[in-house]
Amino acid sequence: MDADLALPDDIDALKTALTIERARMQAMTAERDAGAAELAVAQAKASADLAMIAHQKLRIARLERQLYGPRSERSSQLIDQMALQFEEAQASATEDELAAEIAVAKATTVVGFSRKRPERNTFPEHLPRERVVINPPAACECCGGKRLRKLGEDVTKTLEVIPRQWKVIETVREKFTCQDCEKVSQAPAPFHVISRGWSGANLLAMILFEKFGQHQPLNRQAERYALEGVPISLSTMADAVGSGCAVLDPVLRLLEAHVMAAERLHGDDTTVPVLAKGKTDTGRCWVYVRDDKPFGGPSPPAAMFYYSRDRKGEHPQIHLAKYAGLFQADAFDGYRKLYLPDRSPGPILEAGCWVHARRPFFAMADLEENARRQAAGKKAIMLSPIAIEIVRRIDALFGIERTINGKSAKERCAVRRDLSKPLVDALQVYMQDQRAKLSRGHDLAKAIDYILKRWAAFTLFLDDGRVCLSNNAAERALRGIALGRKSWMFCGSDRGGHRAAAMYSLIVTAKMNDIDPLAWLADVLARIAAHPAHRLDDLLPWNWTPKASMIDAAAA
Repeated sequence: MDADLALPDDIDALKTALTIERARMQAMTAERDAGAAELAVAQAKASADLAMIAHQKLRIARLERQLYGPRSERSSQLIDQMALQFEEAQASATEDELAAEIAVAKATTVVGFSRKRPERNTFPEHLPRERVVINPPAACECCGGKRLRKLGEDVTKTLEVIPRQWKVIETVREKFTCQDCEKVSQAPAPFHVISRGWSGANLLAMILFEKFGQHQPLNRQAERYALEGVPISLSTMADAVGSGCAVLDPVLRLLEAHVMAAERLHGDDTTVPVLAKGKTDTGRCWVYVRDDKPFGGPSPPAAMFYYSRDRKGEHPQIHLAKYAGLFQADAFDGYRKLYLPDRSPGPILEAGCWVHARRPFFAMADLEENARRQAAGKKAIMLSPIAIEIVRRIDALFGIERTINGKSAKERCAVRRDLSKPLVDALQVYMQDQRAKLSRGHDLAKAIDYILKRWAAFTLFLDDGRVCLSNNAAERALRGIALGRKSWMFCGSDRGGHRAAAMYSLIVTAKMNDIDPLAWLADVLARIAAHPAHRLDDLLPWNWTPKASMIDAAAA
């Protein structure tokens, strides 16, 4: 045995050596725990700072967008990215804070860290409250005395949710026979949206809203319901969708009449993949939006969707066959016949969208994108001073628009003639001068020609206060379809496309009027059979008021 490792033979000496070694190990463990705790606290502080910075950046971006409008074509996408970054930073900060608490608990000399969280939103007053009182102590923790008197209480509020509950409603109709004439009497059968009454109004509304409002195909819904212990076959759910759409058709027709009675319409379309034999075709979903809020109109907003298998111009001509008024859309050739002066039942005035016109110029003037490409080591984009100047001038027009949004058409027109018209006239002269210096095939020349050839449509807003500078209302209405394509991949058939367009019309219109589409659909489906036909207007989203039973149930 090595002499350095020799141990004393005396028991007392061994005990002393063991005690010293234990003390040394404890000191080393305490030092290690303190170091780990300090590191964990530092990491938690750093993560909290990153989360706070991400939160403030997100708030600033949202406020700037609210005050000044979109700074770029990608501003909404960038805000979504910032929101995702904030979510990740916040989650990481919480994980690090919990890790620091565990590390500090092991140490005795390190001060703990408590992160300052943003102020939590107050729980809505309409939510029901359940008071859970913890049994108080029976005796004093100090002296053991039992003469306790209530001094106050601390209340911790926690938001909780009750899992979805399924139940079967058995509707019983008793039969009675007359003892005098033996006539059998029975109450009439109640109305059911679905044949044989297998689905209640709330379940049917949930299936419709999940499919068309949340873009969840029926097979995914069926899988989730089966996991909850309620297996429903796919064919049964498909029957429910067909029945629900048929029942809601009268409301859809009223909605269509309301949209087509507008003084001004926004129009746009987007692609919709459609399943075909051995392939997938590209169909179209068209939308026409009535939104009078920008010029102070009293009419409620609404959107009407249509489906077609292709993008031929005959489709918008059929959709707008009975419409006459202002129409804001892009320069799609299929709209051309709508603007003929001898059109029946009346002329449609074309109003250009300055957002569409600005887009190609912005692509050649995107300083931020160029900086990002250079930072990533990619080839820089050739920036055009002409495009930068045109974007600056168009943005000045939008700056004026933000100051008059929501005012009457007369007030908007007066401000535009005083402030916007000089800028528009100067922009026309500038584009004409620059166009003369460019070749015919130049991208910048094509973008300038797009505006100059449709100058009457782009300058209509100077003489009519109802016209908006952009067609964003229609693009917002189509946003859900663009998101949904990633979930449902394609429409199963043309009939499915028409059903989807009908339900999009109802759901999007409810959202535009700040109405919960699910609650509205459930109530309408429950009431529409017994509702007088001449009072169907009461069921439209902007006229709808929930029954007292629904309000009581929400507050229960």
